[in-house]
Amino acid sequence: MSGFLAGLLIAALPLLAAGFWLGRRTGRPAGLGGLGTPVEHATFQTLHTASLAAPPLRAGLTEETARRSARRLRSLLGTDALCLADDRQMLVWDGAGAHHRAEVMERLAGPLETGRGEAFPLGCHTPDCPVRWAVVAPLTVDDRVHGALVACAPRESAVLVRAAGEVARWVSVQLELADLDASRTRLIEAEIRALRAQISPHFIFNSLAVIASFVRTDPERARELLLEFADFTRYSFRRHGDFTTLADELHAIDHYLALVRARFGDRLSVTLQIAPEVLPVALPFLCLQPLVENAVKHGLEGRTDECHIRITAQDAGAEALVVIEDDGTGMDPALLRRILAGEVSPSGGIGLSNVDDRLRQVYGDDHGLVIETAPGAGMKITARVPKYQPGVHSAGRPTGT
Repeated sequence: MSGFLAGLLIAALPLLAAGFWLGRRTGRPAGLGGLGTPVEHATFQTLHTASLAAPPLRAGLTEETARRSARRLRSLLGTDALCLADDRQMLVWDGAGAHHRAEVMERLAGPLETGRGEAFPLGCHTPDCPVRWAVVAPLTVDDRVHGALVACAPRESAVLVRAAGEVARWVSVQLELADLDASRTRLIEAEIRALRAQISPHFIFNSLAVIASFVRTDPERARELLLEFADFTRYSFRRHGDFTTLADELHAIDHYLALVRARFGDRLSVTLQIAPEVLPVALPFLCLQPLVENAVKHGLEGRTDECHIRITAQDAGAEALVVIEDDGTGMDPALLRRILAGEVSPSGGIGLSNVDDRLRQVYGDDHGLVIETAPGAGMKITARVPKYQPGVHSAGRPTGT
C-alpha cells in the first residue's frame, strides 16, 4: 500500500506544479470569491480535474476508459486536441483536427518502440485547422510501453512538451495501479483455487465413504447425504464471482455439517445463532466454511467425548460480527502465529492463513481474523465483515443451482 501512495504522491507533484504555472500565467484576481489567490485557484482546479480523470484509468487502458478520461486530460494540458493510443491502435481523439488521426498514428511507431517522447509538425491543408504541432509522450508500466498520450497545439511549445510528459507520467501511475489491482484479483482467484484443492482430497473421500456405508443399511439416508454432498461441492467449485452472501455461505456450511454429523454422529453438537439482518451481507467466497472445518477438526481431534461448536453472526452497526468457537484441543498461540505468517502449513492450517490473507486484502489489515486459543482451551475465531465495501458484492447464484 505504501508503494501505491508513494506513486500517487510522485504523480501529483507535477500536477501541482502545472497548477502553479497555470495560475501564474492565466490567473485572474476578479471573480474568485473566497477561493484564495489565483495560484491556489488554478492548483485546486488542476487537482480536481485530475481526480475526475483518474477513476476510468484505474480500470486499464481501453477504448472506453480512454474516451471517459481524454477530455479531462485535455483540460489539464489546455490543448486543442488530445489522443490516447495503446500499442496497437488509437483509442480516442478528443478535440479539433481529427483528420490528423492517421498521420499521428503513423508517427507513433518510433515512440512506442523506443519509449522516448517526440514532437513533430503536422502537415495540414485546412486553413482554419488549429492543430499544427503534436507532442507524443509514451505511457509506461514497469518499463514496458503500454501506449502513448499525444497533445496537439497550434505551434511548437517547450512548455507543452514538458507538461505532456508529466501528465503522461501521472497517467502511467494510474495504469500501474490498474495493473496491480488486476494482479490482486488474480491472486485472490489463485488462493480460492488453492482452498478448493485443500477441500477436495480428504473431505470428498470421507464423505463418499460415509454415504457408501448407508447404501445398504439405509438407502433413503444415503440418498439424502448424496444430495447434501452434491449441493456442497456445487457451491464450493462454482466458477462465478469472488464474493457471496453470508446466507449462501451458511447454507453451504449446513450441507457440510450434515455430512460431518453423518460421520461422527452424536459426538458433534452445533449451535447456530444468526441475526437475519446480516444474511444479505457480501463477503469473500469460501471464507467461513474453512473456519468451521477447522473447528470440527480441532474439536474432535484426539477426543472420544462430545465436541460442541457454536456459530454466531451478529449485527454490529457497520459490520457483521461472525464468531466460530469450539471446545476442542486448541493450539499453541506461537504455532498459530507461524501458521498465519505462512511459515508452517500443518493439516488444516492452509485454510486459516488463506482466509486471513483474503480478508486483509479485501477489507484492510485491521479486518484479519482474531483468534483466541491455547492448548486444551478450544479456539474462538472472530471475523469482522463490513456491510458495505466498494467493489464487494455478490454475483448471485447461477441459473440452475
